[in-house]
Amino acid sequence: MKKERLKNHYLQGLGLLVIVLALVRCIFPSVAEVDTPAAGRDAEEPVATAMQEMQTDTVVEEFSDRPIPPPEALPYTAPGSRAMHSATRTMRHLGTGERRHRIYSVSDYQTVFPDTNALQLSAACHWGVTPVRNRADAEERRTQLVYIGASPYYSVDRLTRSIPYLVPRAAVLLDDIGRAFFDSLHVKGMALHRFIVTSVLRSGEDVEKLRRTNKNATELSCHLYGTTFDISYTRFQVVEDPQGPPRRVSPNDSLKWVLSEVLRDMREGERCFIKHEVKQPCFHITVR
Repeated sequence: MKKERLKNHYLQGLGLLVIVLALVRCIFPSVAEVDTPAAGRDAEEPVATAMQEMQTDTVVEEFSDRPIPPPEALPYTAPGSRAMHSATRTMRHLGTGERRHRIYSVSDYQTVFPDTNALQLSAACHWGVTPVRNRADAEERRTQLVYIGASPYYSVDRLTRSIPYLVPRAAVLLDDIGRAFFDSLHVKGMALHRFIVTSVLRSGEDVEKLRRTNKNATELSCHLYGTTFDISYTRFQVVEDPQGPPRRVSPNDSLKWVLSEVLRDMREGERCFIKHEVKQPCFHITVR
């Protein structure tokens, strides 16, 4: 009799538990769902991401000890192109921050930047203003010329034989070179530096004075037309953070290599003509 009573209590308790579980499932149906790979793409994505990380790390390790190929062996990637955006996206190293791009420079400065004064003069005559006589004449040309004496991307040297004015087309080119130089320094993990513009628009009086001290100076200067500027490749100015510690100055050679890559892209994009000057260490640039 006692055993029969225990059996009835057990069956009643079991039935009550089944009823409670059924009510819970009706009220909260999500508790019955099972997360499986077949439930959707969300379950597959962590696995795919892990596989991609393993492949990326393997490729980096495999190629880390190989010699750097010469620049001429590398495909040209135009600024703003889809390939450039793709290359920029690969900067992000999963879990370790940014991946720095290598510095390649150019194969040979004289070969990559061969544009003669005659070629640049032709472009200057086409895109430039009529030569200015003196500084007062330049001041009166403000509707044709743009002041470039202040910029966050470059510094203008203390000018004694030129005036900080360019035609709008050349001013845009100079600004684009400065922006691209900053971008290149950033992706290569280098501190930001401004390049220095050493010569801009020259008046007739400036050319005359320059020829007295420099026999190599020509009367037919591209600088007369406001289309031409010189960028030093031996002097740069580090961009300091006013609220941070002093930044480390990069070697001039490394900065010149990065600048040469930017200028090569601008020239191959048919934005300008460039001559690598040796006696006066600068890139002589004319808009086109």
